[in-house]
This record gives sequence, structure tokens and C-alpha cells, in this order.
Amino acid sequence: MKWEGQRQSENVEDRRGAGSAGGGGFRLGGGRGIGLGTIVIALVAGWIFGINPLTVLGLLGGGSPLDAPSAQTVPAQRPPADDAVAAFVSTVLADTEDVWGGVMRSGGASYRQPRLVLFRGAVGTACGTGQSAMGPFYCPGDQKVYIDLGFFDTLRARMGAPGDFAQAYVIAHEVGHHVQNLLGITGKVDGMRGRVSEAQMNALSVRVELQADCFAGVWAHHSQKGKGWLERGDIEEAMNAAAQIGDDTLQRRSQGTVVPESFTHGTSVQRQTWFRRGVESGSVAQCNTFDARSL
Repeated sequence: MKWEGQRQSENVEDRRGAGSAGGGGFRLGGGRGIGLGTIVIALVAGWIFGINPLTVLGLLGGGSPLDAPSAQTVPAQRPPADDAVAAFVSTVLADTEDVWGGVMRSGGASYRQPRLVLFRGAVGTACGTGQSAMGPFYCPGDQKVYIDLGFFDTLRARMGAPGDFAQAYVIAHEVGHHVQNLLGITGKVDGMRGRVSEAQMNALSVRVELQADCFAGVWAHHSQKGKGWLERGDIEEAMNAAAQIGDDTLQRRSQGTVVPESFTHGTSVQRQTWFRRGVESGSVAQCNTFDARSL
């Protein structure tokens, strides 16, 4: 991915200098499970659930994230100019701004850009206290994406998904949840909590995640069309990352068995399929996972 020298977003807040933010958080264990060990949930379920991973952790702990104390707010600043990873993240975010701004305008709407927060340890959000162990996540309450850059090391070394475009896919997926929020999808899905069964909520969660994957593909389509900055193998890197975070792959890796009724994110094949659908079509209309009979 030829990203060097491209525009960097002004919407990046660097809160890494504050260290671990104090206060609260979420207790894991007890409550309902999703078929994964709590350690695996802490590592990956937060970012792949996306809409509100803090809600997931709160439910797993038997409580509500709205009751959890928030971490203290620390001053935000721009990332240092010599931080190459932060520069990469800022560049990808800038391109999502350009692409989604154009997509929204073509549909007669405006795009409200999210902010992206770099942190270490823990961070206060409008959704409660975010932890590094959750991985990247989006909080609809403040319309911000949160990333501990150490997750990219985990993605490469522990999850078998190396490459800069695999990292770009992660960012684009979270921005995809922001797009869902702007379109009102997040609110509708969250409004179903407590009104449907756990199995039905899991099924809705799968459709939310697959749509965010498709939106990430829509971004990749328009990004390449506009910049031509993808190189041979980049799309395959993202496809591999999508495969590594499928429910079946995660469950097989963590517990040796697969429990389909507990899926909340989609299988590896499903995640790849919907990402590719977005890449090939470049159309938001092609990402309607909620009306799809087959995923």
C-alpha cells in the first residue's frame, strides 16, 4: 500500500502519554457467554462486535455499561511527526473521510467525520472505560474510534494477519460502524436489546458485523479508484484478516470446537464474502445484510 506522502487526518487524538486511565471498567465472567473464553473475548470480541463493544462486556459481566464509571479525561494532542504507525493510521483515516464524504454527497447527505483516539492501557469514552485488551472499537456515544496500536502487533504475531492493508481493513471496519451509526442502523439494533432472545440478538450482531465488513470493502473500492495506491497482495491481506477473525476460526483456535448458535460476528467465509462484495461493487446498497436471505 503506497500510503506515504498522502494527506493525514486532523481528526486524530493522541492520548497515549497519559498511560492507564483510572476508574471503573467492566468485570468479565458470569452472565451470558458467547462460546469463547473470556480472554479471547477481551482480545477480539470488542473490536469485531463494533457497534458498542462496551455493551458486550457489560452484558457478559451481568451489568450495564452505562452504570460503569468512566476513566478520567486526559488532554488530547496530535501524534508526533516521527511516529510512522500513527502517520499510517492518520493517512488511512483521512482517506475514509474523503471516500465516505463523496459517497454521502452522491446520496444527497453529508458525512460527519469521526475522530480517532490513540491510547494505551485504558481510556475514558462516552460508552464507559475502554481497555486495550478489547482491541480497536467504535463508541457511538462520542462518535470516536479507539485504537491501541499494540493491537497491530497482536494481529500480525498472534492472529496470523500481517500487512499494512490488514491494518487498514481494521480501521475501515470501525469507520464502517460509524457509517452505520450515521445511517441510524446502530440505534435500531441497540434498541432491540432486551426485546428479543439472545439467539436473535446474536443473529442481528452477525449482520451488523458483516455489513461493517462490506462497508470496509466499499471504502477499499473507492479508495483504489481514486488513488490507485493498493499493491499486489493488499486485498488478500485484508481477506486474510477477515478470515482470522471469523467466529468459527476464533472458537476453533481458543477452544477446539465450534458452536454456531453462539456466533455474533459471522464465519470466516462470511466475513470474506461481504468484504469482497463491497470491494467489487463499491455500493452501499449491496451491503444490506439485514435483508439478505443467505449470508
